[in-house]
Amino acid sequence: MQHLLLLHGAIGAKDQLEPLADSLKDKYIVHRFNFSGHGETAFQDDTFSIPYFAGNVLDYLRQNNIEQVTIFGYSMGGYVAMYLARFYPQMISRIVTLATKFYWNQAVAEKEIKMLDADKILEKLPAFARQLEKRHSPNDWKAVLNKTKEMLLQLGINNTLKLEDYTNISVPCLLLLGDKDKMITLEETVAVQRALANAEFKLLPDTAHPIEQVDISLLSSLIGGFVK
Repeated sequence: MQHLLLLHGAIGAKDQLEPLADSLKDKYIVHRFNFSGHGETAFQDDTFSIPYFAGNVLDYLRQNNIEQVTIFGYSMGGYVAMYLARFYPQMISRIVTLATKFYWNQAVAEKEIKMLDADKILEKLPAFARQLEKRHSPNDWKAVLNKTKEMLLQLGINNTLKLEDYTNISVPCLLLLGDKDKMITLEETVAVQRALANAEFKLLPDTAHPIEQVDISLLSSLIGGFVK
């Protein structure tokens, strides 16, 4: 069976991908892990970045003797997968992304980091704050947010992958976007799909950004249809 690696999004963790992993385990050898500083995985570096998280993936593949893998990346996980396809194509067989933000500038970054204010989350979304605290324990969830904000600001200044980078990716890709996703635009997703040499795009009906709100049976079916 093929190896399939599921990558979580920013401020997320591998536990969010457990339902998807369970739905795919009979077809693939499914892998999940936490990026450094996420979930129960300790911080290994002071700075979050896409290349750094890509390094986490490469380390995982080498430690598990995986020479080539298909990646499903949710949100930031999809961006990391694309970075790997751009610079380490020999290790990636296929990519499926969902709700991945490809376009970054300073205005976009400033807008995104406003949603990562720990004090405001505590005040207005205490249940979410408790969820983040539990998800990232024993790490400090506020540190995860702060390091993520720093990463997004740097992406705003210098987007790690420019549109022209995607023209150099030949790995087959399937880009998925929910029709009710308020964080990702249809335009940026289609622009990347058109820039890629071998890519498909599908719009998921009645689907918002959070992975917990995605129809797992539909997502599993789309992944299975693309990853043969």
